[in-house]
Amino acid sequence: AACAVRSASVRSRSEREGATLGRPCRVPYREDRDMSETYDLYQQGREHLAAGQAAQATVALEKAKKREPRKASIREALGIAYYRIRRFAEAEEEFRTILELEPVDHYAHFALGRCLEKQGRPDEAVGHYRLASFFRPQSRDYRRALAKLES
Repeated sequence: AACAVRSASVRSRSEREGATLGRPCRVPYREDRDMSETYDLYQQGREHLAAGQAAQATVALEKAKKREPRKASIREALGIAYYRIRRFAEAEEEFRTILELEPVDHYAHFALGRCLEKQGRPDEAVGHYRLASFFRPQSRDYRRALAKLES
């Protein structure tokens, strides 16, 4: 009999083995439930983004960020949502934090460059476009953004 836990990844080895032997499993640890709720908030935010509802996405993503402030994926989605609703300074902050966590994240460099450009800081944007192009040279979008500011 299967255990009523959402996925095997949030169960301990003894819980998985107990479930396969037909024994009742334990209730997952609180942190497992918290992580699952955080993931649900993240997914909800991404769904809002996909539906073109960036303002609604920020609500779920801000809650997820409070729970997991070091998760780059949450911050990226939140940065995109902020960018789409023209909250460029807040988007900039999210992408800068991602770069503190993952300095070679090409998309974070590109997105930060876009935020800086939108705020009238093209000289700062160029450096991030260069880094994005360096880390992902096959991207035409990155090269195009860089060429536009260097011309």
